[in-house]
Amino acid sequence: MSRLDLDWRRWHVWWSDERVVPSDHEDSNERMAREALLDHVPIPEEQLHPLRSVHVELPAEFDLILLGVGPDGHCASLFPGHPALESTEPVAYVAEPGLPPLHPRLTFTYPVLNGGRTAAFLVGGLEKRGIVEGMLAGDESLPAARVCAPETVLLVDEEAKPG
Repeated sequence: MSRLDLDWRRWHVWWSDERVVPSDHEDSNERMAREALLDHVPIPEEQLHPLRSVHVELPAEFDLILLGVGPDGHCASLFPGHPALESTEPVAYVAEPGLPPLHPRLTFTYPVLNGGRTAAFLVGGLEKRGIVEGMLAGDESLPAARVCAPETVLLVDEEAKPG
């Protein structure tokens, strides 16, 4: 159980991207999120919304979209040079992701990522320092740099922090 004093019964959790594998597969984002947090807090199961199709009804707006960033600057499953970068549909299918694991993926697109109130990136590691620098400089060749929700926050560890 979490030690945070949160009203977990009010939370809804959506996945912004997912690998197209069974939910118990070792590469499943759903499995990882459940094991790391969701199995340990009292969020009702009907308020957990794994991404399993491009045909999904999403809320009009998200309060918080939590993202990571890959070594190539991708976020969610929006990879450099991929057609999904230009999609205007809420969810895109990515048949060939840019990095392993090489499973097809489903991902939120920029209209959703930029339509929420806050987008927050959690970034760690020395290998991400150049990516963070590029994001801060607005280098749009990095998909993560194209996320521009009304409030966009980078939470970086000391190693990823630009010099």
